[in-house]
Amino acid sequence: MKRMTLAALAGILVTSAAFAQTQPGSNDATTNAQQQPQQQQGQWVPPDGQPIAGKTRAEVYQDLVHAEQDGQLAYLNSTLYAHH
Repeated sequence: MKRMTLAALAGILVTSAAFAQTQPGSNDATTNAQQQPQQQQGQWVPPDGQPIAGKTRAEVYQDLVHAEQDGQLAYLNSTLYAHH
């Protein structure tokens, strides 16, 4: 039993020394992340990299009214969303 304890203790000491750093090195992932401009999470950026301006509530409502008037919503409800 003592041999197992000593072997485990020696293993822990050897592996802890192997993973220890004497001087803090530069972490490439951290430095690259700091140099890159940060974007908000969940924001889709088109392939050309130019951000698309969002619509206002009035523009979205106007699109909704237009889709209701020209029958686009009725068509989508009867075909695409009919099974759900």
